[in-house]
Amino acid sequence: MEEDQDQDAVGGQKTINHTFLSFSQITALSEQNVEGFQKKLAEFLNFKQLKTSLKEAILLDYYTAGFCWAKEMNFNLMQLSQYMDLLNFLLENLSDKHMTLEDNIKELGRAMAGIGETDSERSGDLDVFSIDQAKAIIDYMNISLFRLYKLYEHIFHTPREEHVISNEYMVELAPPAVTPFPAPSEEGTSSDMYASLSASPIAADMEPKADLNEKQQIQEA
Repeated sequence: MEEDQDQDAVGGQKTINHTFLSFSQITALSEQNVEGFQKKLAEFLNFKQLKTSLKEAILLDYYTAGFCWAKEMNFNLMQLSQYMDLLNFLLENLSDKHMTLEDNIKELGRAMAGIGETDSERSGDLDVFSIDQAKAIIDYMNISLFRLYKLYEHIFHTPREEHVISNEYMVELAPPAVTPFPAPSEEGTSSDMYASLSASPIAADMEPKADLNEKQQIQEA
């Protein structure tokens, strides 16, 4: 069985599904800076909960980091397209197929088989890359996805409870003002303290004496 798989890999069996992003989408993404890339990729992948979904945020970061690295390597558009297919292929092996790290490394080797071969029957999925570029891709996967494999497994395979956090506050509203005093501050003096102060002798002495003054004026006239 293993010999058959090795022969398939050497014989250039196609293992990667090249439908992750269209060539026109890759072209549009290559023209963006990092911020623009993330915005467009989130649109292409229909990510609508980036602010609340840890999974979507990590996926976007994974593809963004990989794409930026590929641009630094000066990959052409065809190479960028196949490289992004590879990133998605390896991540789906982990997330959908629950593939172990060892098996996923083997899948990467199978995808890389045939690179540098002139015989079209022996060329594999990633025949647009040179041998040096293939080595660089393997090195990058070792320091990115494969190094953080346990973390990605935890994100995709460990159920997480949703905690709804809320706070309830009792707010005491002041009654309408019915005395000469202004209404109490709703964030300061309580209504009970305000009522006790407004009913005190001091408050009574401070009430206006307009009627008494008017009577004195009439008498003097």
